[in-house]
Amino acid sequence: MPLPMQVKLLRVLQERTFERVGSNKTQGVDVRIIAATHKNLESMIEVGSFREDLYYRLNVFPIEMAPLRERVEDIPLLMNELISRMEHEKRGSIRFNSAAIMSLCRHGWPGNVRELANLVERMAIMHPYGVIGVVELPKKFRYVDDEDEQLVDSLRSDLEERVAINGHAPDFAATAMLPPEGLDLKDYLGSLEQGLIQQALDDANGIVARAAERLRIRRTTLVEKMRKYGMSRREGDEQADD
Repeated sequence: MPLPMQVKLLRVLQERTFERVGSNKTQGVDVRIIAATHKNLESMIEVGSFREDLYYRLNVFPIEMAPLRERVEDIPLLMNELISRMEHEKRGSIRFNSAAIMSLCRHGWPGNVRELANLVERMAIMHPYGVIGVVELPKKFRYVDDEDEQLVDSLRSDLEERVAINGHAPDFAATAMLPPEGLDLKDYLGSLEQGLIQQALDDANGIVARAAERLRIRRTTLVEKMRKYGMSRREGDEQADD
C-alpha cells in the first residue's frame, strides 16, 4: 500500500470520517477493519515503507497463521475444499492419488494457499476429471515416485497421525459435478477405474492378488481390467502372486 494511501486509511481509523471521491462533504463511518498480509510489517516499518501508527491501529487483535509448509496436515483438507468449490461452481473436477498428495505435502509452498489453489486449478485444466499421479505434477512438485511405496507409506502414516491429532479427515470422494457441456461417461468412468486400480496396485506394492483384495474383486477380474487398460505388472510380480 503506498504511503499516501496509508495516511488516508489512518485518518479513517482515527477520525472515523471520510470524503468520497469528487465530494467535499465529510461523512461518518463506523466499521471494523479486517486486514491480512503475508509480509513482515515490522521489517517494513524499519525501512520506512509502512507507517508504525497505522500498524498499531490495525494490529489490535492479531491472528497469526503458520505458513502452509508448517501445517502439511491441512494440505489434503485444503485440496478437498478447493476441488469441492470448483465442482460447485461447475468449473470441472479432479482427483489426486495418494502418492501425489504425499508429494505435495513435501513441497515448501512459498506461495502458501494461493500456490496450492493455482496448482489444483491448473491440473483441472490440463487433466479434466482425471486422477493425478506424481508423473502428472509439474517437476518442481515431484518429491516422491508413484513406485516409491515405502516412502509414500511413511509419509501417509505421518500425515494421518497429524490429521488424527487435529480431529479432521480429508474426503476426496466427494461427488463430482457434471460439467455444463456434458462428458463421455464411459471414458470418465474408465479413467476413474484405471486410477483406482493403479492406486490399489501402488498400495499393494504391485502384487495383483493384494490389490484385488483392496478393490474387493477377483484376482482374475483385476488381471482382465489391467489388460484392458494396458497396465503391466512390475518385474517379479508374477512370482509374488504365486
